[in-house]
Amino acid sequence: MRTIALYGVLGSLVLTTLVAAPADAHAPDLTHAPGGYAEALGAADAAQEAEETGIRFGPCPEPEGLPAPFECGTVSVPLDYAHPHGKHISLTVSRGRATGPSSGRQGALVYNPGGPGGSGMFFPLLAAIPQWQNLAKAYDFVGYAPRGVGRSAPLSCVSPAGFTKAPSQAPQHPSPAYKRKKIAEARAYARGCARKAGSDLRFFTSLNNARDLDVIRAALGERRLTYMGASYGTYFGALYATLFPHHVRRMVFDSVVDPDPKKIWYGSNLAQSAAFERRWRDWRRWVARHDDVYHLGRSPHRVLASYQRVSRRLARKPAGRVGPGELQAALLQVGYTDSYWARSANALAAYLRGDVKPLRALAEPDASNAVASENSNAVYTAVECNDARWPHDWHVWDRDNTRLARKAPFETWQNAFMNLPCAFWKAHPQRPLDVRAARGALPPTLLLAAERDAATPYPGALELRRRLPGSVLVTERGAGTHGIGGGPNRCVNRHLEAYLLEGAVPARDAKCAPRREPVATSGKVAQTDAE
Repeated sequence: MRTIALYGVLGSLVLTTLVAAPADAHAPDLTHAPGGYAEALGAADAAQEAEETGIRFGPCPEPEGLPAPFECGTVSVPLDYAHPHGKHISLTVSRGRATGPSSGRQGALVYNPGGPGGSGMFFPLLAAIPQWQNLAKAYDFVGYAPRGVGRSAPLSCVSPAGFTKAPSQAPQHPSPAYKRKKIAEARAYARGCARKAGSDLRFFTSLNNARDLDVIRAALGERRLTYMGASYGTYFGALYATLFPHHVRRMVFDSVVDPDPKKIWYGSNLAQSAAFERRWRDWRRWVARHDDVYHLGRSPHRVLASYQRVSRRLARKPAGRVGPGELQAALLQVGYTDSYWARSANALAAYLRGDVKPLRALAEPDASNAVASENSNAVYTAVECNDARWPHDWHVWDRDNTRLARKAPFETWQNAFMNLPCAFWKAHPQRPLDVRAARGALPPTLLLAAERDAATPYPGALELRRRLPGSVLVTERGAGTHGIGGGPNRCVNRHLEAYLLEGAVPARDAKCAPRREPVATSGKVAQTDAE
């Protein structure tokens, strides 16, 4: 499933070093350039051209929701880096100027929130939030929409009007007939992607996202990149660090995707489904402790029974466009961020009292968001299917997910069906790059992770730390919110600011106490900062 950081507050290749490397960089041997020799040449050429052209910033188009003084522009990148003078596409970029004095300016901080399929165009807006204001004094906040997303050469696989089919079902142990239906839908979806994108489809990859990031760096006039990636943004950030180590100034990896090539992406999704089951239990335990507020049950098992009772009722009689599938998708958000905990419990409790409005507000698909939702899913599918080989034998999917669903039923099959188009993908997949850096090749990098993160399970942070010598991991103990930098945990934010403002990392891995759990209320949730 997509891994996009849900902050509670808003809920390229080595050859470029020959062209734009800092004076102390050594020219790399391109004979064995990671990601391909031709692509290395193309990335260097594209970065040089972008440095000369720059970005012509101006007022942002109204759909971006970024009023003055925020600025927007575009960066031209090759569709295929092996042919840099062939077809180009334009990526949209947003910028909010540093708010502090010019003497303290440190350049651009480029941000990606994850996905695949997520847009970072909103990033300049975070400068107004207290947790980000110190960073905003020193850095221009730069966001962008990766290739395929939003107005950046948008991808589409099906009609947006037909993409969200609601109400829908979400069986945790689907029947053979239901599986056959989902196989047919996945096959048709893969055909739709190939038909609508044509020969361009195979160039929507994580490696090209990393190369695009280097072109953006050059277009901004930055000799070294300062970057913060969350969730999936950590994966192509790690690719960037492997491809362009001499172009890295500072990098923050927040909620880390496991970069092990064996996990990309089939294994990652199995691990994710297992982790969501644990986080789902965390929420049910919390609800049970507050049975005096929600009356959903005094034990996690009884809370689960309440959820299942709602799901069965919705299967018989949907609440508007909310069926069991929409209920499951809405409750999945409690695994991403505990800012959803109270609202979700309130919606279930109200429904069982006869009031469907809170549940509809929580779970009903927003028709006005249909185009963006379909676009985001198309990019997600294209990138993950293109990045690596997936099993083409349905029996492998059936065996693995049936086995996993016995112990982790909440998300397993919904996640599998979301990814199933990759079993029928016609574009030739890439081989995942072996992310790693030689000791001393990179400046220190900062990793942030919550121990009980479901979308990017904690072992992924340990794996990336092992592969990037000199990296330091800051852990939010016992917490599970996905995307912790710039959130309510002041300990995490102190490490983030020390690194981005001063380049300072702890002498060794650091631990932060967890944020306080949400306060159980019958209305809006209240949450206090952790020290």
